[in-house]
Amino acid sequence: MAKTTEDDEQQLERTKMSFSEHLEELRSALFKSIAAWAVGTAFGLMIGWQVVDFVQIPLVEALQSYYRGQARETQLEWFDQQNSSGEPVPADPAAAATEIADEGLMPEEWYIDPHELAKTLKSLGIDLPEDKQSEISTHRDEMLKLRFYRPLENDPRTQAISTGSQEGFMVYMKASLVVGAILASPFIFYFIWQFVAAGLYKRERNLVYLYLPMSLGLFFAGAALAFFAVFDYVLDFLFWFNAQMGINPTPKISEWMSFVLILPLGFGISFQLPLVMLMLERIGIFNIKDYLDKWRLAVVVIAVLSMFLTPADPGSMILMGVPLVFLYFGGILLCKYLPK
Repeated sequence: MAKTTEDDEQQLERTKMSFSEHLEELRSALFKSIAAWAVGTAFGLMIGWQVVDFVQIPLVEALQSYYRGQARETQLEWFDQQNSSGEPVPADPAAAATEIADEGLMPEEWYIDPHELAKTLKSLGIDLPEDKQSEISTHRDEMLKLRFYRPLENDPRTQAISTGSQEGFMVYMKASLVVGAILASPFIFYFIWQFVAAGLYKRERNLVYLYLPMSLGLFFAGAALAFFAVFDYVLDFLFWFNAQMGINPTPKISEWMSFVLILPLGFGISFQLPLVMLMLERIGIFNIKDYLDKWRLAVVVIAVLSMFLTPADPGSMILMGVPLVFLYFGGILLCKYLPK
């Protein structure tokens, strides 16, 4: 337990306040924090559209990858049909299908009435034999089958959808509020810290100055890892299930926004592991020998937690579990070398 000095006691004596004065200080800190959040949200409202576009980048890339794979399989099936009917096909159909998919070309088949096609060509001044057909074709066998390719970037299936009239507005507001909270967080921490620090000894304040930046750094590192690396594996894994069941994914923008907030939050919290280990060691629940003797059990626990905190695909489990194992041993070093 930290020892108090005479200077600490004198400072606390000088800063003593009545209960009503504490409430007034708390009210002032909360009011200033809310005001800072409001100012940050006002700025967030100006860039809300860009934020929504930005957080959709992993989703759009995963959807494009999914439909490129689908286009490759469709093109390969068409090559097989052409080959079976004696039509010319590329020497390496698989490579050709992959190249078409990588170019972002989505194959589609359309049927056209030959009578209508002849009328259109004649209207353009092209001389054709007299068309003896007088009725419009109503059966597939009577129509011409044409193959077209649509650019992937123009495919609406690669974008999130909105299923309610208010959904887009609510997503925009959520993004603006989150941006406001992020921008205002330094000021909010400062206002709340002013209120809390008045009741702490100098040594306790120094501990906060040391550990708070470490905690924030670990949190943002975990959140960044989730957004820039883990989302790709998670989405590929989830869309793989869609492909196995023959169901095309049509993600809702509101559900995606919630997912974008939850997964990085889980990673950020889990990355607090070294500080939790340090706290448990400092208050005497564990010691360094316990951590070293039980490291195998700790790895198993980390693997199980990674399975529950991620969608259970191997990629995202590894991307959470491996850093946590390193952080576990980093926590041991922290306990050993950080002065008490």
